[in-house]
Amino acid sequence: MKVQNDDIIKASISGMRQWPPLYISERLSPEIKTMNKRHLAIEEDDLYSGYNDYSPLFDCKELDADMGFQEAVRSSHGRKSLMQSSTARLPDINTGGRPLSSSSGSRTPMPSSGSRAVTGAVQSGAARPMSAISAAGYSSSPTRSSVFDPLGQSRGPAPPLEEKKDDTPEEKIKMLEKKVNDLTTESCMAHSVGNSQLALEKAKEAERKERALVRQREQSGNVEQINIDLTYAVLLNLANQYENNEMYPEALSSYQLIVKNKMFPNAGRLKVNMANILVKQENYPKAIKFYRMALDHISDDYKEMRIKIMQNIGTVFVLLGQYSDAITSFEHIMSKSPNIRTGYNLVLCYYATRDGDGMKNAFQKLLSVPLGIDDDDKYISANDDIKSNMLIEAIKDDKLHQMERELKARAEKYVMTAAKLIAPAIEASFASGFDWCVDLVKSSQYVQLANDLQLKKAMTFFRQMHFDQAMKILKEVAKQDSRVKSAASNNLSSLFILEKDYEQAERYADLAMSADRYNPGAFVCKGNTEFVKQDYVKAAEFFKEALRNDSSCTEALRNLGLTYKKLNRLEDALDCFLKLHAILRDSAEVMYQLADTYELLEDPQQAIEWLMQVISVVPNDPKALAKLGDLHDLEGDKSQALHYYCESFRLFPCNMEVIEWLAAYYVQTQLYEKAIQYFERAILVQPSEVRWQLMVASCYRRSGNSQKALETYKEVHRRFPDDAQCLRFLVRLSQDMGLKEVQDYTAKLKKVEKMKELREQRAKAEREGSRSRRADSADSPDSIHSSSNNKGERLGTQVMSLPASTEPYESSSPKELDASYVDPLGPPADTPRTGVKKRADDDVFAGEDVGEELLPE
Repeated sequence: MKVQNDDIIKASISGMRQWPPLYISERLSPEIKTMNKRHLAIEEDDLYSGYNDYSPLFDCKELDADMGFQEAVRSSHGRKSLMQSSTARLPDINTGGRPLSSSSGSRTPMPSSGSRAVTGAVQSGAARPMSAISAAGYSSSPTRSSVFDPLGQSRGPAPPLEEKKDDTPEEKIKMLEKKVNDLTTESCMAHSVGNSQLALEKAKEAERKERALVRQREQSGNVEQINIDLTYAVLLNLANQYENNEMYPEALSSYQLIVKNKMFPNAGRLKVNMANILVKQENYPKAIKFYRMALDHISDDYKEMRIKIMQNIGTVFVLLGQYSDAITSFEHIMSKSPNIRTGYNLVLCYYATRDGDGMKNAFQKLLSVPLGIDDDDKYISANDDIKSNMLIEAIKDDKLHQMERELKARAEKYVMTAAKLIAPAIEASFASGFDWCVDLVKSSQYVQLANDLQLKKAMTFFRQMHFDQAMKILKEVAKQDSRVKSAASNNLSSLFILEKDYEQAERYADLAMSADRYNPGAFVCKGNTEFVKQDYVKAAEFFKEALRNDSSCTEALRNLGLTYKKLNRLEDALDCFLKLHAILRDSAEVMYQLADTYELLEDPQQAIEWLMQVISVVPNDPKALAKLGDLHDLEGDKSQALHYYCESFRLFPCNMEVIEWLAAYYVQTQLYEKAIQYFERAILVQPSEVRWQLMVASCYRRSGNSQKALETYKEVHRRFPDDAQCLRFLVRLSQDMGLKEVQDYTAKLKKVEKMKELREQRAKAEREGSRSRRADSADSPDSIHSSSNNKGERLGTQVMSLPASTEPYESSSPKELDASYVDPLGPPADTPRTGVKKRADDDVFAGEDVGEELLPE
């Protein structure tokens, strides 16, 4: 029992060996402390070793070598006595758990059945077995020592994996196939980002790699492993990239290579792509042939694909001008799978053939095409649930709703365009045809377009100069509570502005604003009425409100700039016109307004630069060329001014300002014959103006041709017998030339001067009595020498240089000419330049008639 208890103690220590040493030394008995100093057996390396180990008492592997056992078997003393069994002792723990052999080699005999088997005994270094066959982690080998290592950390690193050999043919083929797939993917990705050239290069490289792959498989004898799908993908991608780069012959060759290959079963569909390329090459007959061949390769199961190909066939027939064949294709589509685009094309084809009944039927089919769009009522919240309202607001602008809106807007556009197109052709008159379309639309799903059609009808009457009918329709639409009420009122306001009925224009502008507070055109019309009333501050406010509703409203921006010019806020006007130029880059009107504003800001260089841009857009605009000449003359560059004035005169020889400047320039340079040509042109433009004829006579006299000058003065006197200046010149010339008619001319001159004095006295009395009559008298023809702001009148007076009453006639010497001549386009040096401010608001293209084109489409 002593041995048995010791064995039990050792087994307990084995189970507690994972405790900390301090804890064991404090809690265990002294006997256990002594046993703790012993060296325990090291456990097996393997976590699962010991399943097949068992107690050495049951070991029978070495029985053949056990001489004692073999002798017992052979003798009759096979069974041991109980005493021998009881006296047998267990093997010592230092022997490794195996029984000790005798000197003859026999083992220690097993204990008898009379004594109890020591199940709790543990051999040296062995853990306690849990069953007849030991559990995991236990070993029956007494000679081997093991360490408890459940994670296998004592084994060391695992041996390295065997490297895969890349030089084998199969591995090379796999790597090449992966490279082809990667190149095809890179080609598609490059095309998706818009780099077509790189996509084509990648596609070509993929095609070369794929051919090398096929050759390698053929050389290795694996022909049956050739990837047909990869070949098809590579060739198709190459053809697509050729087409994307507009290399159409190469693309057709690549498609043809795929189509002719019998290994690709569905390659016939690619004839659609080939037909599309032929359409781009304008080879329409061959394109139709390929479209029909593609139809033969597509079964009836692919209904949508067949319909699209039929649409392409009809479109190509339209390009060929074969409208009857196109009608056949479109009618087939409308009977099988109707859609908006095909219905619209069918209407156009019937219109091209002038088939009235066909147009009506096609228009009815167009209206009956289902859109498949739900009503917008589903986006209206029926309760006050916050989550529900947030959900509705989120889906109001999702991709699907945007697509529905685009489809609906496109359908409405097709319907409106078709109605405007066929209205004059389906009935005897335009009005009756439009009425038929309106009635049909009212009974369709496009009932909201009826008022829009009425508005289009009014605009058509307006373009045909039938203003009464247009205004009648607009008034009817304006009375209805519809979405076009504001537009109709807006157009009525514009019409009344053109008719100068500003009271009605203001009333309809107010109605347009009340119908739609976010309609910029309504505020523009209201601003126009205030502009006409010269209330520029209010007009500017309405124009700014229109811009707040629509920042891209060009009419409001332009009119605001003109209003700022009236208010003399030139910097603000310049800012408006610069913004307008950013929107309308090629608008010559905007550029001219910028040039005029810079001129008012006394920056002629900037004005010249903008005018140069004007003539780059409209090189044949005489007003812009004359303005350039004026600015160059202001800068003192006479040669450039002469060039632009001559160009302006060539394009429009009736501009009196240009004629005056050219005539004055040649008088200054003493080229009187040239000056006479321009004065004669002025006579043709203003035949009742006596001063131009007097200037012609003066030029003859200055050039030394007195006889011609006398004849000219006589002709002027015959046409204007009451002109005192002409008589004065005739008196002086007759005296110098010794003519007999001098007495007659003197008497007539005295009579005319006396009548002139009487008229002046009468005019003076009228000026004292009435301010208006004084203004009328100041504008009388006799006040030629009076001061005037009119540039042309000032120039004419300066060029004539009429003599005083004490002088016989004008001196023609260069010195006196220089003393009396003043620059035609500029005032004397001691007076400010006038005329520029007077012409500051003079618009070449628009004038002050703001907002005259406000009719919406």
